[in-house]
Parts: sequence; structure tokens; C-alpha cells
Amino acid sequence: MLLPQARFSALRALRAARTTPAIPASTSALARLLSTLAVLEQRDGKLQPSSLSAIAAAQKLGGPVTAFVAGAGIKGTSAAEAAQIKGLEKVIAVENETYEKGLPENYAPLLVENIKKGEYTHIVAGHSAFGKSLLPRVAALLDVQQVSDITGIESEDTFIRPIYAGNAILTVQSTDAIKVLTVRGTSFQDVTTTGGSASIEEGSDPNTPLQTEWVSEELAKSERPDLGTASRVVSGGRGLKNKEEFERLIVPLADTLGAAVGASRAAVDSGFVDNSLQVGQTGKNVAPQLYLCAGISGAIQHLAGMKDSKVIAAINKDPDAPIFQVADVGLVGDLFEAVPELTEKLKQ
Repeated sequence: MLLPQARFSALRALRAARTTPAIPASTSALARLLSTLAVLEQRDGKLQPSSLSAIAAAQKLGGPVTAFVAGAGIKGTSAAEAAQIKGLEKVIAVENETYEKGLPENYAPLLVENIKKGEYTHIVAGHSAFGKSLLPRVAALLDVQQVSDITGIESEDTFIRPIYAGNAILTVQSTDAIKVLTVRGTSFQDVTTTGGSASIEEGSDPNTPLQTEWVSEELAKSERPDLGTASRVVSGGRGLKNKEEFERLIVPLADTLGAAVGASRAAVDSGFVDNSLQVGQTGKNVAPQLYLCAGISGAIQHLAGMKDSKVIAAINKDPDAPIFQVADVGLVGDLFEAVPELTEKLKQ
């Protein structure tokens, strides 16, 4: 039986399907005129997962797909890596240390310059911190409206995106000449990273005056899988009471499973972990094969970021906690007893 929230989402999706029939991009007349630019995110010469999501979405639109990447010495690293991705026609590369850190104030004029030169109809980037900072500025400079966090493509101008923390699904049709899109990484992942033969071309660099200067950064390094792409995630919430208990219980369980560590916003706000590990509407969207959480009640904002997980397992002492409404497996009990016992049994 569908819960009220699920029924509402299902009804909205059904109504959208009836009123806006899907038009396969590859068979429509407009698809032949499409030209899509996938904006790639790189760090230290290596493409980030959001780049692959952008390319996957661009390929679903139909028409030729061009990738764009900028930074220091990228022609022999990230640009060459992108050229191997199957389905790309070419890679536009701009080598300039100014764009290495992807500062949106400096990067946006560069991207707009190349968009106008290439006359692209669609601009796609991942819905990561990079894409969410950059593309709104690009859309403003192009005087068009951005469509954010899309999870589906119905046609060249019609897209699916969640609203109200994922409790309703919206079908959006854009009439702008240039469509600017950010895409949810968990919804676009089918990319073949080898076998491609895209050419690498020099992009246009307007060399506009810099608006922002890079000073420094402090990164939390970990040997664990990346939270956004991990196949297993172990998350902890406010029920763990403090940072010491979080590290004592959640971290060993995650290491035993070879999983990434996540947390609810309440745990992050309480200082248990760094905010880079936050899962939810204002954190990261994850869709692992296994999402195991302890001490998380299941606020709607948290559910929005993890309810697409294949298997959800929850431990909470409150039998009425909302997390049990979405969990495939639930254990009502004291996490301070259950988590260490589970960790020991997994080790055995």
C-alpha cells in the first residue's frame, strides 16, 4: 500500500505522463538540430563523478555531444581522459591555471564565451557544488532560466525534477533557446569510459578580469569510498549523542562493510562529523546498493537524499520513527548495543 506521500508522488507522475507524452529525442525532428555541451568538473587533472553524469544526460538528449574542461595542464590529463569516453564528438580544453579550482565567478565568463562560439542548444553539468555554483551564473549571463537537479529527460525541452524534498515530481518544459541544466548524479550513470576517440580542441579564453582570488583549502582525506558514488553507505544521526560515540560505533561498522560514512544534518550541526558527509536535501544525494543508518529518525529532508537507495536498513529505538516507513529492513532497539554486535558479527 502506498503511503500518502508516495500516492501523491505517483499521482503527479501519472498525470504528467498523461498530459505530456514522452518524445524520444533520437526520433524527433528537433533532435537533429541539437548540440549539447557537457561541462566537466576536474580536480588535480582527474575527472570527477559529476562529469560522467553530465555526459550521460547529454547523450540521452540526442545530437552531438561536446565536453568542456578547463584548468592547469589538462590536455594531457582530464581532457585526454574525457576523450576516451564513448559517445563524445570532441573535447574543448582551455589550459589556464586561473580556472584550476573552478571558481564560478571566473569560470562563468569563460564558459559563456565558448557556448556562444559553439552555438550550443543545451548546457549540462552535474548537480554538484561545482555545477550548482557555476551554471546559475552562466544562465544569468545568457538571460535564460536554469532547470536544476533533473532526474529524467522526456524530450529536448521537457525534463523531470523532484520538488518538495522529493514528495512530488514536476514536469518542466523550457521555451528558452538555450537550455541550462544540472542533473542528479544518481539518475544518470550509464557511461562507457573507454573506447572513445574524441578530438581535443583549443577553447576560447576571454581572459576577463578576475573577480575572485583563490587563497587556500583544507581537505579531509580518507581512504574510504567517496560518499556520492559509494555502493554502501553507513550513516549516523543525533541518536549517537556525541562525536566520540559516532566515531566509536559508525566508523568501525563502515570500515567492516567497506562503506562510505554519512550523517544526518542534525549530526553535522551537532559537530559529530564534517558537513561534507551530510546526506539529505541540503547535503548529498546518494543511491547506494545498501544504506544502513543508526540513530536517524528520518526527517523529510534526510529522506530526500537517500530514499533512492536499493536496500535501506535502519536501527532506531523509536518504533514510530519515520525512517521505518522507507526502510526495507528495520531493527527497533538500542543502537549502542545493536551496532557493536552487528559489527562483530560482520567481522566473523
